[in-house]
Amino acid sequence: MEALPLLSVVVPVYNVEPYLNTCIRSIAEQTYPNLEILLVDDGSTDRSGEICDQWAEKDNRIRVIHQENGGAGLARNRALDQARGELIGMVDSDDYLHPNFYAHLYSLMGPQVDVAECAICVTEGENAPLDDGSQARVQVCSREEAMKLHIRDQLFCQTPPNKLYRRCVVGDIRFPVGNLIDDEFWTYRVLGNARSLAASSSRMYAYRQQPGSAMHKPFSLRRLQGLDAKMQRLNYLRRELPTLEYEARYDLFFTCLFAMQGCQKSLNREDLATAKKKIRGILDEITPLGPNPEATALRNVLLKLAQVSFTGTSRLLNLLIDLHVLT
Repeated sequence: MEALPLLSVVVPVYNVEPYLNTCIRSIAEQTYPNLEILLVDDGSTDRSGEICDQWAEKDNRIRVIHQENGGAGLARNRALDQARGELIGMVDSDDYLHPNFYAHLYSLMGPQVDVAECAICVTEGENAPLDDGSQARVQVCSREEAMKLHIRDQLFCQTPPNKLYRRCVVGDIRFPVGNLIDDEFWTYRVLGNARSLAASSSRMYAYRQQPGSAMHKPFSLRRLQGLDAKMQRLNYLRRELPTLEYEARYDLFFTCLFAMQGCQKSLNREDLATAKKKIRGILDEITPLGPNPEATALRNVLLKLAQVSFTGTSRLLNLLIDLHVLT
């Protein structure tokens, strides 16, 4: 029987002492047998680094890298540089997996499938209702089909951890260092290297919802890094998959609109002026835009209104949300 390829699991670790044992145990107990587990202690100030070392002492598949705090992007990059596997997985250190997670995803990787993903179960606790994969509905997509679903945030979304990658599609693609947002700069480039991709409907990855995560903090100028990522994605698609340029422009327009809502609610006058200048520069490049026949009527009405008065439309949306007319 042919040996299964080595799978390198990358885990950036920072101050997750209450959750780390659950995370590592869920990786160590995977039914996929050929693993190496790279734990990168990103300068933790709690017992996270010590917990990593304890696991390495009792499981020779685990390697620990200690570094000064540099953020999740740098931690992932350090592990990717040292990973030896033909397959690459990533797990966030406060999340956990069904025991069949990697075995199921690997089973989806036929000769042409370079990326496989499962559905995510959002949870606040230790007992998320995860699936074993046996009843999964599987959708296999071409690179172009998958990228369209990615743009629409329907499948193959920007989160790296619910996926399994062939090493060849990751290559030398690395995460930006020091950003508040890093996934959005990385995922589309990896997806774009795949020949085809598979998505399973089974919920096998438990994403622990944390109140202190970046997306739950008040809106700041750093959140506009998401616009930079989508602008880079648009330029990439113009070169590599030009049939998707309109999809990417349409999505970026609404990302700008929602960003403006957050800016108007949270930023002081000086920062708001900076944000408006940045957003206006992007809008000048991606508009005018016609309606999207595959979008909802409401979306296309908003598109038309916002191209007449962008800041006025974002204020109107904030008002309707405050009045609970929209959610």
